[in-house]
Amino acid sequence: MTSQKATPPGHPPATARATSRDVARAAGVSQAAVSLVLGDKWRGRVSPGKAEAVRAAARELGYRPNLAARSLRMGRTRTVLLVVPALTTEFFARVYTGAARIAADHGFGVVLYPSPEGIGPSHPSPATTSGRPVQAPSVPDPFDSAAATLDGVIASSMAAEALTTLRAADLPLVMLDSDPDDARATATVNLDIASGARQLTGHLTALGHRRITHLAADVRSWTFDVRARAVTEALDAVPGTLLRRQPAALGVDAGLQAAHAALTGPGPRPTALLCDDDIIAAGACKAVRRLGLRVPEDVSVTGFDDLALALAVEPELTTVRLPAEEFGEAGMRALLAVLDGRPAQEPTLPVELVTRGSTAPPPAGPDNGARPGGQ
Repeated sequence: MTSQKATPPGHPPATARATSRDVARAAGVSQAAVSLVLGDKWRGRVSPGKAEAVRAAARELGYRPNLAARSLRMGRTRTVLLVVPALTTEFFARVYTGAARIAADHGFGVVLYPSPEGIGPSHPSPATTSGRPVQAPSVPDPFDSAAATLDGVIASSMAAEALTTLRAADLPLVMLDSDPDDARATATVNLDIASGARQLTGHLTALGHRRITHLAADVRSWTFDVRARAVTEALDAVPGTLLRRQPAALGVDAGLQAAHAALTGPGPRPTALLCDDDIIAAGACKAVRRLGLRVPEDVSVTGFDDLALALAVEPELTTVRLPAEEFGEAGMRALLAVLDGRPAQEPTLPVELVTRGSTAPPPAGPDNGARPGGQ
């Protein structure tokens, strides 16, 4: 004889699809309250505690509204497009996770589209072979019918002009990690990137570093422009500093090559390499070791983003932690507010310096001049 586990009160049988009535019963509210909460129209009509109880019950029961029926009633597809530069790091995956979590709580789906290096899909960036540009094949534009298939767009770490097709479709556009003064965006949500750069430079100068090379991402982007300005301004305020800038593509090999050039070029060797992201920093650490130097005893290295890679390298990277999931959540909330006719909150999320083993006071002593790379 087989036994069957009893279904908890307020829960549908295991084989049944959860309904709004099931959610209402589990949360101890009316079906009308469930509709208000999951339609994001509860403020002033349902208490915050009950709203959270509804969302928790919906998640626990796996409830999803009937989007087809709701779309017919509301004239919406309940679909949002998230455009990111690439899927090669977990940062954008975490942004998606946060955005999709809030979207699901409100009966929306999220479609993810990678648009490399912030270039619009109808304008592919040229590839290079032996240093010569090669025209990349034309990429089909998935946005031709965007107005008919989407309710809005969130674009992370991209230039607004890369999304001209979407802007022509008159869709709400929330930009993440982008110029807040760009009027083409309906709303903008940012991380405090400048503060992160200042925290890194302050950390290095407090350790005593005065010869610092910025391995700057060779990408035309508001976020990297902000980092460069913040680094320059912060070091200009510290007497006796020597700042150099070495461009680097976003990749481990590119970081290695840029760091090698910085460490072996003419003039005094830098005592610290300040990198625009953790991937460049991983390459920089390899370059230091290949020159017979040590991190951090001879050269300190810092990253930016706090990816899993920051803990995989040895020593672990000093870096700036970006709250990627919260970032995606804030972007989705801003878009939902716009769709609901409410003012969108446009927060700047704080970032955090994380100090680890890749930074230390600079080397001292007359023997420093005999090391690879000069003095």
